[in-house]
Amino acid sequence: MTAGTLRLGTRRSALALAQSGHVAEAITAATGVPVELVPIVSEGDVTRAPLAQLGGTGVFATRLREALLAGECDLLVHSLKDLPTAEAPGLRIAATPRRADPRDVSVTRGTLLADFGTGENVAATIGTGSPRRQAQLRRRAPRVRVAELRGNVDSRLARVRDEELDGVVLAAAGLTRLGLIASDSGEAVWGSGSAEGLLLEPLGLAEWPTAAGQGALAIEVRADASPYILAAIAPLEDPATRFAVTIERSILAGIEAGCHAPVGVHASITDENVRVRAVVYAVDGSHRVGLDHAEPLAKGYIRKTGGGDGANAADSADPTVRAALIGSAIARRLLDGGAADLVSREFST
Repeated sequence: MTAGTLRLGTRRSALALAQSGHVAEAITAATGVPVELVPIVSEGDVTRAPLAQLGGTGVFATRLREALLAGECDLLVHSLKDLPTAEAPGLRIAATPRRADPRDVSVTRGTLLADFGTGENVAATIGTGSPRRQAQLRRRAPRVRVAELRGNVDSRLARVRDEELDGVVLAAAGLTRLGLIASDSGEAVWGSGSAEGLLLEPLGLAEWPTAAGQGALAIEVRADASPYILAAIAPLEDPATRFAVTIERSILAGIEAGCHAPVGVHASITDENVRVRAVVYAVDGSHRVGLDHAEPLAKGYIRKTGGGDGANAADSADPTVRAALIGSAIARRLLDGGAADLVSREFST
């Protein structure tokens, strides 16, 4: 491709268009390169079947990737938590922008999760389509009923406002990108803790570890993408985000769990340390296998190689290689602890 406007392929949902729009604006602001959005319909957008029945991993990515390989667009923006851990032939993740708030949020008409199941809230029902969130609700809020739920953010919030459900669990990052939570450089600013008259309760990562890559975006291009495309994307790469999500996704790959499996994992990175919380759940919430891992990092280590797109993968000093090794080691420990018995075939890659 010669210099000119980049075509960014995106799903048609409000959230996908919002996050793709943010990336397009960031590319133009950093490089001056104009970007146009190319809406594409995916299988996950035209069916209301539970994600597990659709095959779990990649349901939102397949059609987009086909369009990219066919030359219908020049790059894609994915919610990284929805992307399979296996590399797609002919494609690569060229950049991972700075991660937004990775936490989950319970959204209700005014009742905290801990208060459901008491008083007037005895018959409370919470909706979510995520097997991981369903398992966590059954463990952390065992007095509520869990309902299968699909649909966009607006329709989910409407079901709470219309009293069809007592609450839903959503990602803070999505609410922020849609403007339903105020943000400062991608970080949620809770303020009064409400949006559109609903109570928003952020769920702590220690008790409610989220999906691998939650809050992060992936900018994907063809493996033979031109230097012009790569140069336009490069300023958006955040090495700390790349390091963290590589650990998380390597854990999923190591236990052979899909991106919609009942697994909560979050890597927290500071300039000198990495801390990882990983939990594998039985879907019914009856059992779990979890661990916490921490290790030091040399000051400035993550940012020393810059790249982040795998070009230096043969170099053992590459931070992404170390991140993958950390994730693989944690996966082995989870398997040794019995995680394999909890990851059913329907969620495997």
